[in-house]
Amino acid sequence: MTTLYLFSIFNGIVLGLAIFLVSSGLTLAFGIMKIFNFAHGAFFMIGAYTAYAITGQEASSLPIFLGAALVAALLIGSIGVLSDLVIFRRLAGVPAEYTLMAAFGILLLCNGLTKITFGQAVHAIYPPAAIGGFIDAGIPIPIYGLFIVAAGIVVFILLEVGLNRLWFGKLILAVARDPWMANVAGLRVQRIKLISVVISFALAGLAGGLLVANQSLSLDLGHSYLLLAFCAVIVGGLGSVRGAFVASIIFGLTESLNSVVLPDMPGFGAYALLIILVLIRPQGLFPELSQ
Repeated sequence: MTTLYLFSIFNGIVLGLAIFLVSSGLTLAFGIMKIFNFAHGAFFMIGAYTAYAITGQEASSLPIFLGAALVAALLIGSIGVLSDLVIFRRLAGVPAEYTLMAAFGILLLCNGLTKITFGQAVHAIYPPAAIGGFIDAGIPIPIYGLFIVAAGIVVFILLEVGLNRLWFGKLILAVARDPWMANVAGLRVQRIKLISVVISFALAGLAGGLLVANQSLSLDLGHSYLLLAFCAVIVGGLGSVRGAFVASIIFGLTESLNSVVLPDMPGFGAYALLIILVLIRPQGLFPELSQ
């Protein structure tokens, strides 16, 4: 029983970092730039399919696997440029529900195009041999799980340092807090917003490329992470990368342990925890932008 719980905790950490890889882009779009990108899961899915189109069922090497994820990030980032110029920028001054409807339309379009291109078949994708297999440490630890943990930590460090230490990250936060004053101060608000959207989309594509082998590849892939990613962004505190990171791990552990403690009630623990945390701290764990 102890081994089962230890294995569940490890899986929870892996799931938590996978959720963070998805929620990192949402933190920029939804938490910081206030763009309700309901199609974020669809772009994550397209990123996974892009990586699959490059590597096939199993990448021949780790560099090719990472290169495919990078290509997916660049492709989705390019789609972000088009989406911002054609849709999100035009809806900047209207109520949020219009942005939601536009994002939902993008979601349907992405699902339709993916279905036409790749079909509806479910694909089993395997990580390259370099990060395949297991390590025996009392419990079987998949090397690919350790890879996901490392990737999530690297993305967290880059975003945390980039937004809070580098000059451009501070410009993004300044535009997010007060775009009018940022414009008066001479900042190119629209350009900064565009770059932020591109980074958000690129992170979705990168997450898809890195997590393509974490579960079966299908048209429903985006839905499996999107809800928990939104929960992590909200509970962590809008605009807080640190909060999204901590909340993602919390939800990952909750989901994993829920499958052991309450196997007949999947998802119960995560939704119950969401309600409790929102009631206790409606401002989020790290409400940086609300200060």
